[in-house]
Amino acid sequence: MCSVPLLLSSVLDPRFTADDVAAVTSDRATAGRDAGRYGKLTEHFEGLTMQRDELIKRIKETAYLEGDFTLRSGKKSKYYLDKYRFETQPDILAALGLEFARFVQSSTTLIAGAELGGVALAAATSLATMKPFVIVRNSKKGYGTGNLFEGVITAGDSVLLVEDIATTGGQVIEAAQAIREVGAKVERIVAVIDRLQGAGQNITEAGFEFNALFTKADLGITA
Repeated sequence: MCSVPLLLSSVLDPRFTADDVAAVTSDRATAGRDAGRYGKLTEHFEGLTMQRDELIKRIKETAYLEGDFTLRSGKKSKYYLDKYRFETQPDILAALGLEFARFVQSSTTLIAGAELGGVALAAATSLATMKPFVIVRNSKKGYGTGNLFEGVITAGDSVLLVEDIATTGGQVIEAAQAIREVGAKVERIVAVIDRLQGAGQNITEAGFEFNALFTKADLGITA
């Protein structure tokens, strides 16, 4: 099955018809018979991706704020990276989905993101990989199904857990432990940005693999 980013190309460029999309959504054999249209969509989508430096620039110019801030961890900071500002930009979100997709293995069955910041990232990664995703709530809701997870997660699932900004790692560790408690495996936790304030060590000591797409140093932040 082709990846959904190719399907998104048909929305972003009206030159691609429903027939173009259908040519690459059935199976590999069909895609081979329609190599011309498949190639056209692939070529177009490659033009939507971002180089690393460009993505860093877009994130910083969109989300970097200076001032006096209190972080979720309780730490004080002279700068703030507003995740919602970069996650709500479609070009950045699509590019991040593709970056997270690099960490998906053949064994990965599920993408997960903790509310609220991880939700859009998990959805973008799901679209880029054609893997289903789940939302990990901060606490069980007190109505309806009362679920801690929104979406379907089962014992035996192998999960890539995506995160927005890692400071101490507290919230994402809680999400990872909740995934473990249902019998699923957390293959790896990957954050968009590591603020280099202890998250990597804390996550590793909790027994999880950790990576970040970028660090604050990559963004040129020295504070």
